[in-house]
Amino acid sequence: MDSILEVRDLKTWYRTDDGLAKAVDGVSFSLGKNRTLGVVGESGCGKSVTALSIMRLVPMPPGYFAGGEILWKGKSIVSATEEEMRRIRGNEIAMIFQEPMSSLNPVYTCGYQIMEQILTHRDIGKDEARRKAIDLLNLVGIPNPSDRVDSYPHELSGGMRQRVMIAMALSCGPELLIADEPTTALDVTVQAQILELIGRLQAETGMSVMLITHDFGVVAELCEEVVVMYASRIVETGAVRHIFDNPLHPYTKGLLKSIPRLGSKKERLTVIEGNVPSATRLPDGCRFAGRCPLADGHCRQAQPPLVEYEPGHMAACWKIT
Repeated sequence: MDSILEVRDLKTWYRTDDGLAKAVDGVSFSLGKNRTLGVVGESGCGKSVTALSIMRLVPMPPGYFAGGEILWKGKSIVSATEEEMRRIRGNEIAMIFQEPMSSLNPVYTCGYQIMEQILTHRDIGKDEARRKAIDLLNLVGIPNPSDRVDSYPHELSGGMRQRVMIAMALSCGPELLIADEPTTALDVTVQAQILELIGRLQAETGMSVMLITHDFGVVAELCEEVVVMYASRIVETGAVRHIFDNPLHPYTKGLLKSIPRLGSKKERLTVIEGNVPSATRLPDGCRFAGRCPLADGHCRQAQPPLVEYEPGHMAACWKIT
């Protein structure tokens, strides 16, 4: 597989009043062309900070790269100049953020904001940029795009605003789309429409997608590979079929058992007791040990490495046999 994105032992840390917060602590993965990677985990596990690191949008200070490397088509993002990042960001790599109302500027029309993205990266006039903005709104399924292009964000529903965000992200034909929980706060019907839209657009454009979510159902529907994160580190990674058919890490097993299933009314859902440890007070050993029913003294003292148990399927746990 030809990787266009490689993340190697990435460490993104923050200096805070409570101490050093290791938001991402030694994360490694790769993403190939026209592939979809799901990044799964609870809130606070480091998913979004990983995405912001790739986009070089981590505020510095208080954040900083403490180690590792991010390679985009073989070239370092960590050491790239801000001018180089402006050429990449929004052009080659685009991102859909969680909440469109906080990402869209309320004082500018949706069309203006899409046009601004196009005019930044393409040598075309305003009239052509407006036509392209209308075409993009039509592509993402917004009715009456020639009218909606002049609408302000508050005049659209949550689902429509998310479609505008997708149109902005696709405006320059990116090779990688990072979608950070794109269906958060949307109702179930709209969620399905947005996920179907992302899948269809990927098939049409051939772009790669990095989908950040806490929902394994979304991963099963859209992704080919998955990374499971817990407390700033990867605990399991592999093909989606391997993760669903043969989960190895106790945390992954707990997540899968907590998913409701149709036709299983009498089955009680499994609850993972406890909470994710704070990024400023991470334990020395396995970070899941405090919540794991299999943990022993060795688990609490030594951090397990990420080991390959079958081709492409890796997990970090001392208790896997």
